[in-house]
Amino acid sequence: MTTENNPSAEFLADLLNSLKNPLLVADTDHKVLYLNRAAEDFYTGGSNLLGSSLLACHNQQSQQQMRDILERMQEGLDEEIITDNEKWRIYMRAMRSATGELVGYYERYEPPRGS
Repeated sequence: MTTENNPSAEFLADLLNSLKNPLLVADTDHKVLYLNRAAEDFYTGGSNLLGSSLLACHNQQSQQQMRDILERMQEGLDEEIITDNEKWRIYMRAMRSATGELVGYYERYEPPRGS
């Protein structure tokens, strides 16, 4: 499970796969690095998205929104909501190294308010 108090990759994958909502991780070039099981089931193409550009899955307006949010994340923004509808609230959340450098982001999903 762990080595020197650090969780193994398998343990972390098990943790992320236990989440019931989709979780997609991308780097600062919008390349898809990881999808949990819920995301593999949710996104068209599932695990075939690994290594592809997340921008390719979105329309031009959404692509620009994601670029703008990533730019603000470079300046210190931690999270911004990108969709809020009757099905989901979707956030783009910054991932930072121990030194604070932006290394990527993830899309996280929540049910809408009142659900």
